[in-house]
Amino acid sequence: MSSEVSSLTGRLLVATPALTDPNFERAVVLLLDHDRGGSLGVVLNRPTPVDVGDILQAWAEIAGAPGVVFQGGPVSLDAALGVALIPGSEGPLGWRRVHGAIGLVDLDAPPEVLAAELGFLRIFAGYAGWGPGQLEDEVEEGAWYVVDSEPGDVSSPDPERLWRAVLRRQRGELAFVATYPDDPSLN
Repeated sequence: MSSEVSSLTGRLLVATPALTDPNFERAVVLLLDHDRGGSLGVVLNRPTPVDVGDILQAWAEIAGAPGVVFQGGPVSLDAALGVALIPGSEGPLGWRRVHGAIGLVDLDAPPEVLAAELGFLRIFAGYAGWGPGQLEDEVEEGAWYVVDSEPGDVSSPDPERLWRAVLRRQRGELAFVATYPDDPSLN
């Protein structure tokens, strides 16, 4: 493997049926950062029963439906990340563009400063992280499909169906993986 790491920031990792780690089974991960130092992302399809208002009251009215906290991954479950969509070229203070219209919100900033400009906001508890080269190894071993993200992936009103929806829109054989049964032994 070459020492060059082409950035996957802004792309999606879609768990292959072979990935059986319960943290990532059927997961769709948005990569927020990927470079030589490692990778960081959030799982887009793990809503929790916890309302945003229960942990971040100030952001509750701004958070998109469903207005619950999502489990972003197994690392730092006590830390919250705000992922927002802001169309246009300039974002407000307190927002850092990651890729396209997708960016991170500083949850310590006053919500009213950002509220008018946010196209959509979702709150994640925890994140998924990989050390240097670890994600590349997992991709090479067949644990993840790497596909392009769309802004609608972050704001999906039906996150439980996101795994199938993302695969279905791919070209070729990958689209057929969307029909893979939840339990292949029942086939």
